[in-house]
Amino acid sequence: MQPRAFAIVTALLLGVLGLGSVAVTDWTPEPVTAAVAEPAAPGPGAPAGTAAVGAAQPAAGATASADPAVWTRSTLRNKLMAEMEATDPGIALAELDRITKQLPYTVRFCHPIAHELGHAAVKRFNADFQKVISFPHETCAAGYLHGAVEEMLNASTQPETDLVKLCAPRNSGPCIHGVGHGTMFVAKQDVAKARELCNTFTTDQNRIRCSEGLFMQLFGPDEEDEKAKANLPADKLAQDPLYPCKEQPALFQSACFFYAPTFYLSSHDYPNHPEVYAEALKWCLNGKASGGSVDCSRGVGSRTMKYNLDREDWAAQQCATAADGWQRKACAEGLVSYYTVNYTDAGAAGRLCAKFGDKEMQGYCRSAGGLSASLD
Repeated sequence: MQPRAFAIVTALLLGVLGLGSVAVTDWTPEPVTAAVAEPAAPGPGAPAGTAAVGAAQPAAGATASADPAVWTRSTLRNKLMAEMEATDPGIALAELDRITKQLPYTVRFCHPIAHELGHAAVKRFNADFQKVISFPHETCAAGYLHGAVEEMLNASTQPETDLVKLCAPRNSGPCIHGVGHGTMFVAKQDVAKARELCNTFTTDQNRIRCSEGLFMQLFGPDEEDEKAKANLPADKLAQDPLYPCKEQPALFQSACFFYAPTFYLSSHDYPNHPEVYAEALKWCLNGKASGGSVDCSRGVGSRTMKYNLDREDWAAQQCATAADGWQRKACAEGLVSYYTVNYTDAGAAGRLCAKFGDKEMQGYCRSAGGLSASLD
């Protein structure tokens, strides 16, 4: 064959082979692993704009990207319930504590979320109460413990007997407070029946602690469940804005008046109407004749701080709107009470008082520094 002809034939053969290889070769690109393609977010202490090595912390990067810019009760609740299911209650509660300390506005709904974690833990551990409470549970004013006690009593066939045994032998305040919440579940929101259950305790101190949980559950039901809605008839409230506190036995009145503002604030859409805090103090004056206005004003202060932990001085300014000194003082006591429940270290009250610009409110705050922190 002539060289020229040989070259032409060879070129044709190579072309055919080349086209064949194109046809049979899979040209889909190889998938790139997340560790290589998506570098993890830098750690919390890294300078802005610093990128971490991709393979170093893939889980951290995934978590950060999953977190919303602003938490709602449902998004935070869903995250923590999933985390508890994947790990254990201690890890979920630690994450809840971290988020609420980092983002104080989430404290508005951290307590009810902790309640739900407690309910779920009792079911997960087959009502082994000692196992349930073996995890650190002080987060969000012991809401996890409260929820666990609620679930234990709700599932009990003998709640009248079990409620006095559940917290023994220590009978700590937060545990018995949780029993109070549970009495409302057992009594189907019937205050009189729940009160009878609280009276099963043999000491006035424990009956009072139980009543705190009872009325907190009445005025601020934390379960998204129709059966847990506040049982407060509109006609009764029209006749008595502080119903049913005036008709309670003397031992139970203080807790009732203290938690009554929770219902007032929620029913007046406090997140969108900040003026309602000052109005709540005026509303508390309805309890003046029965001696409940002081406890009610403390309750306003407590809720004002709970819902505004990220603006402490503003909260104090709401208390300062009260016309009378006794009410400003009572409101300040409520501010300190909740702040020291949420921040349990010894210096919490002092830090709070230092943030108040109003000298009178600073003074009331300092004098209230020794106030009992049992109410959440």
